[in-house]
Amino acid sequence: MKVKYNPKYPAVDDLIKKARSRMPRFAFEYLDGGCNEERNLYKNTSDLREVELLPRYLTSYTGSNLKTELFGHAYDAPFGIAPVGLQGLIWPNSPEILARAAFRHNIPFVLSTVSTSSIERISELTEGKAWFQLYHPAENSLRDQIIKRAEAAHCPVLVMLSDVPTFGYRPKEIKNGLAMPPRMTLSNILQILGKPNWALRTLIHGQPSFQVLKPYMPKGMNMHHLGLFMNKTFNGRLNEEKVAAIRDMWKGKLVLKGVVNEMDAEKAIQLGIDGIIVSNHGGRQLDAGESTIHSLKRIVEKYRDKITIMMDSGLRSGPDIARTLASGAQFTFLGRTFMYGVGALGEHGADHTITILKIQLRQVMEQLSCEKTEDFRNHLI
Repeated sequence: MKVKYNPKYPAVDDLIKKARSRMPRFAFEYLDGGCNEERNLYKNTSDLREVELLPRYLTSYTGSNLKTELFGHAYDAPFGIAPVGLQGLIWPNSPEILARAAFRHNIPFVLSTVSTSSIERISELTEGKAWFQLYHPAENSLRDQIIKRAEAAHCPVLVMLSDVPTFGYRPKEIKNGLAMPPRMTLSNILQILGKPNWALRTLIHGQPSFQVLKPYMPKGMNMHHLGLFMNKTFNGRLNEEKVAAIRDMWKGKLVLKGVVNEMDAEKAIQLGIDGIIVSNHGGRQLDAGESTIHSLKRIVEKYRDKITIMMDSGLRSGPDIARTLASGAQFTFLGRTFMYGVGALGEHGADHTITILKIQLRQVMEQLSCEKTEDFRNHLI
């Protein structure tokens, strides 16, 4: 398909600037921020951009093709939309905007357990092609109910989140009242009044809520009790027994997200996991950890031929996708980038962002004389 993009915003930095001007500060900082001093947030992107690629000009070249096969499906590009929590708070109705665009462009959209649309609604919009990411509940009965809903919605891939054994310490969210339990401050109210477009669209689409979890939440729950419910309901710490139980239950493709070391990659292989996503939660969980590109390189060196290896965290552009693929990932995911696009351009932001990423990535491939995405690793310096 061919979708026009807005030439006023040709780069992600342009989208970031525009999104910041259209969103309440608390919503933008929730999207844009990391944990503690935000060192790992910065390293994810800066270390990735140290990766260099080698062009080959005097060679036979017949053209570039972005199509990439993953778990038996041929996607139109080697990147997808990563799961993001509280998407409707960042920009109203953004999960549906992004899911529709992902379906049109034939790339994967991953819905988070703590996003603001339901499994059933996103499945309807994508004809059962959306992936689902599971935050592991404290009770196995709730885990089973959620997984059965994902199965009934024909989600082809279940993603288990492994890197949230505890909620990250995020000073900006604490200041803004977005920690658990959340609170609405006078400052937040004034910020909303200063962003009428965001406020109007929130009014149209309704106050964002955890739609996946809505069937299990008591009615009439206030903000304080919501925090207590979330803390009581979820225990994100995985272990081999929990993973094995889900592997036995889930018949589709199973992916472990949040892998940053060889030991966990080895366990994933032993437990029959189909793929891993090398990720540090976008620098939102452990500030003292290493960047994802460094984790990826070590894991790829040892396990490239044993399991499907993907990566998110730190990617912002087409060249970043190219760098990641050249470093050994078979597929990539971006979260913040797409949310910046929607925050900047609303309904048109998802198509716009996907389009500029495709254009940027294709330009890199043509410059390198790289014909297929799997050939990127031949151009790594």
